[in-house]
Amino acid sequence: MDKSKRKHRKKAEHLQKDDITVVDTKVVKKSVFATAIGNAMEWFDFGIYSYLAVILGALFFPEFSGPLQLVFSFATFSVAFLVRPFGGMFFGMLGDRVGRKKILAITLIIMAIATLSIGLIPTYDSIGIAAPILLLAARLVQGFSAGGEYSGAMTFIAESTADKKRGFLSSGLEVGTLVGYITGAGIVTLLTFVLGSETMHEWGWRIPFFIAAPIGFIGFYLRSNLEETPAFESKETEENDERKASLKNIFVYHRRSLLICLGLVSFYNTVYYVILTYMPSHLNAVLGYGDTKGLLLILVVMVIMIPFVLMAGYFSDRIGNKRIIMFGLSGMIILSIPAFLLIGSGNSWLVFLGLMILGALLASFQGVMPSLLPSLFFTEVRYGSLAITYNVATSVFGGTAPLVVSWLISITMSRLVPAYYIIFASIIGIIIVAYFVVETSGKSLRGQPPAVEEKQEVKDVLEDPEEALWWEEEKREIAERKDDYNNDE
Repeated sequence: MDKSKRKHRKKAEHLQKDDITVVDTKVVKKSVFATAIGNAMEWFDFGIYSYLAVILGALFFPEFSGPLQLVFSFATFSVAFLVRPFGGMFFGMLGDRVGRKKILAITLIIMAIATLSIGLIPTYDSIGIAAPILLLAARLVQGFSAGGEYSGAMTFIAESTADKKRGFLSSGLEVGTLVGYITGAGIVTLLTFVLGSETMHEWGWRIPFFIAAPIGFIGFYLRSNLEETPAFESKETEENDERKASLKNIFVYHRRSLLICLGLVSFYNTVYYVILTYMPSHLNAVLGYGDTKGLLLILVVMVIMIPFVLMAGYFSDRIGNKRIIMFGLSGMIILSIPAFLLIGSGNSWLVFLGLMILGALLASFQGVMPSLLPSLFFTEVRYGSLAITYNVATSVFGGTAPLVVSWLISITMSRLVPAYYIIFASIIGIIIVAYFVVETSGKSLRGQPPAVEEKQEVKDVLEDPEEALWWEEEKREIAERKDDYNNDE
């Protein structure tokens, strides 16, 4: 046995009681709530902007007419995806160096200020071309801060929870996503009903953006008062330059995990954006449903998805996250075409059933991904690696999915194109999950000792130290790659 192997075997055999983290359940629940608020605010903005796209197009791009106004309005919205990878790289690296909670508080306050500023921007009639420029600038700031938001929230929750409850508690982050979008869309719908179209065009459209500000400041206060994750605190105590976050450390030594994460996020966000972002347009433009009817159906489906997301997280802790994802992917492959046939039937109840089938299967991914993705990386590079891969995949595959599907429909004239696109993404997902993903449910995160909820669990962990530190062999391989790399230099 070489020196490196002996070193890691010794560490596993000498796992001490004090090495194991006993988490405080109250602190964990507070952490989940505070992180979910930030994700809810991001998707609150997503919901209000999507539902106000027509009004914003008329107010900020009046020189264009009809569909072209909407194109420019959505283009301004979509441009935020272009800067998300840069925001992810910037805030992710900082999160691995200065701490998770500091960066999560900063990204949230930036998002809140940028969202508030949209509500304060004068319209084109008041300041001319400066109006759309300011709108674009606000969206760029939102996108940049969002790049560090979701990946940081996933990292924070995963590092704060007990290993055996990581799936269920992390699923609360996606509940925040659904609640944020539903709330944003619901407020716009309610204001339109109460104020009327004319008043909404005059000043009512600003109200939802103003509402986002207090939500952001409340979230900032809660996050600022959180405790740093045990994983990051233990990392800080180890004075080793090789553990410092850097792009070299990420791309040279952790590239396998990067590629796996990129593949997972790509199929996940492709399916996600087709079902929740593209579908309202599909119901309206392709199938001929009215704006209100199609949007209300999607909102009802999203409300019902919330318990399904929590159930997926709960069962992932018991039977494994790989099984839950494989179930969802298999369901997508088998049921996507029947679901879209139901959606295209013209019968409201059958349309709802088709949407619900897709929503329930999507929930199986939503409930598992927030706990699975952080487990792919070691503590010293977790935030940065996750932020880079998640945002690149989201921008390239998720953000373009509605556009690609619309384009394919225009070429093929087939209403089943979205189903085929989902099936293709799901087949790719099954290959990645089956052959490259290691089951991590109930296990310690890579690079940190086990975390338990009750003190009596510590004894069970100490009885099998090598299983508790299951990632030691992988860590040794990374150390060897570092040695080889340094020797080659």
